[in-house]
Amino acid sequence: MVQIWHPLVLSLKTLSVVALLLVVIGIPLAYFLSKENLKYKWFMETLVTLPLVFPPIAIGFLLLLLLGKHGWLGSYLNPLGIRFIFDFNGLVLAGFVAALPLMVKPLQSAIELFPKTIKEAAYISGKSGLHTLVFIILPSIKKSVMAALLIASARALGEVGITLMLGGNIVGKTDTISLAIYNAVFDGDYPLALLLCTILIVISLAVFTALHFFQKNENLL
Repeated sequence: MVQIWHPLVLSLKTLSVVALLLVVIGIPLAYFLSKENLKYKWFMETLVTLPLVFPPIAIGFLLLLLLGKHGWLGSYLNPLGIRFIFDFNGLVLAGFVAALPLMVKPLQSAIELFPKTIKEAAYISGKSGLHTLVFIILPSIKKSVMAALLIASARALGEVGITLMLGGNIVGKTDTISLAIYNAVFDGDYPLALLLCTILIVISLAVFTALHFFQKNENLL
């Protein structure tokens, strides 16, 4: 039972933090990238979308070099008690990096399609960019926000490559449900692997059902 419960709880805990980061960081980033005259916009968009085309295991390796004990950033963060390698923080970072493009790009497109006249009217009336985003734009595209968040969260839940490099796949500590499936297959415990796959299938079906619900309601409006 522990072989099922621990990876599932760890994955859900990781997912909850990743979802929060996607909202707090992903939405403002999408709004920032939606600006037409943004300098070096192409370069920033490339960095955001890189996890979609670059192998996850390679991204994990680069993050390992960056955040490891003797890494470029890790050598400064570790003495402060901020650790990512073989730690829960690494699992969160892995899920966030993998999910970020699927959160940012759809929202960026939705914000770019939002009527410019409404945004300009808000600015003329003295509203700040933050106020315009939170109280005018987001309520109008809330279904797009929820759809992007669901898809990005599902991607974070299934992340393996980056998680393996940063978390180390330590059984009982950093083995998420996806890595637990890998471990079960490696150990020859196919019934356990099948059970864990079934749990992921149920979660995936719940996500797609929610997406269908949002899309159906949007079509009815």
